[in-house]
Amino acid sequence: MHQRIVQHVLLVLCFLLRYNGVQGDRNLSSFEDMKLEKQLKLLNKPTIKTIKTSYGDIYDCIDFYKQPAFDHPLLKDHNFYPKMKANLLRINQNSSASTSSKSLTLRSKDGGCPFETVPIKRITKDDLIRHRRMPPPESVTFNTLDTNNNNSEQKGRIISSQGYKVAIAQTPSNPFIRFGGARMIASIYNPHVKDQQHSACRLKIETGSDIIQAGWRVDPVLYGDTKTRLFIHFQAGEIHCFNTLCPGFILVNSEIPVDVSYDGHISQRGGKIWEDKMYIERDIVNGNWWLLMEDDYRQIGFWPQQIFTGLAGFAATVSWGGVTYSPQNVAEPPMGSSFFPVRNSRYDAYCKKIATLNVRGQTIAVHKTITHVDNPNMYKVIFKPLRFRSKSSFFVLYGGPGESAQV
Repeated sequence: MHQRIVQHVLLVLCFLLRYNGVQGDRNLSSFEDMKLEKQLKLLNKPTIKTIKTSYGDIYDCIDFYKQPAFDHPLLKDHNFYPKMKANLLRINQNSSASTSSKSLTLRSKDGGCPFETVPIKRITKDDLIRHRRMPPPESVTFNTLDTNNNNSEQKGRIISSQGYKVAIAQTPSNPFIRFGGARMIASIYNPHVKDQQHSACRLKIETGSDIIQAGWRVDPVLYGDTKTRLFIHFQAGEIHCFNTLCPGFILVNSEIPVDVSYDGHISQRGGKIWEDKMYIERDIVNGNWWLLMEDDYRQIGFWPQQIFTGLAGFAATVSWGGVTYSPQNVAEPPMGSSFFPVRNSRYDAYCKKIATLNVRGQTIAVHKTITHVDNPNMYKVIFKPLRFRSKSSFFVLYGGPGESAQV
């Protein structure tokens, strides 16, 4: 009964915070305008410092204890604190990791956020109006087809949500295997999208209806521009949202927001390739799911174990690759590099050095996946080893022109 009440409260709270009462029309009645102002007061917490980035975003430095995550009814009596560190086997083994490139830090002449505060992108009235047009969350059913077990790339079948198209590689289904996390190094691109389209690359873990994702995306409805940005997303039962738009994800890093722009770090097909390293890993002590970035495993924040049901334990599946969305009767946007993969990492969008973690937190290299693409005329995905700096590594090569003319 308590769990049911909590879920009801959280559903109402998320509804109020994100999409309530506006139909995407800028001509608002005084009543609608008043409702938006109430939502803004819930979302935009009191700020200690305000930062304007070189690419035009405004971030508020919020006291750690007042960030949106703690509006979650299951986190009211939490014992989290600003100096929290993840209990991860990887961190314990890599305490002397190299210095980060800091490519994702807030680029501002105002400096970063002070200690014990976290950067939260300021939400505007226009954001709330635009978010009303966000599509329902992606929901898929994945089935393995009979294949040759000696083949590292099996085929799968997915029933995707209306409007979504994927080109992914996924761990084979096995009820006896569970995962404590996963990683990828992803090349960063800026596929052309407009209006309600979006295009993304993501690492995704899931169990039942519980999902955690991290990656990059171009999404005018979510962000209000066509920049390539970092994103996170979680779904816990019926509750779901991006970044910090609803309670759930707890930021601990004062330098890297979860929706930061990759401006100036976009790959050029056949030219300079920019990439970023992302990890989703389960705390081996308390079960929290941590997001880490870059070579030195920078701890960005975590999803607390108690907000999940399925992911209160371990993940059942992991997938890597691309996803696009387009409304009905609108052309599908490009994915990845906007070209079909040609088995060359200088020209293809990719996820490389993909790996999973077992239930003990040990890293397991991935050598076999199931691949799926919704429409091979628009997108393709290839899972294969490529030579990189004299070593062979498995790559997920994905992408395509969508319904444009590029091949």
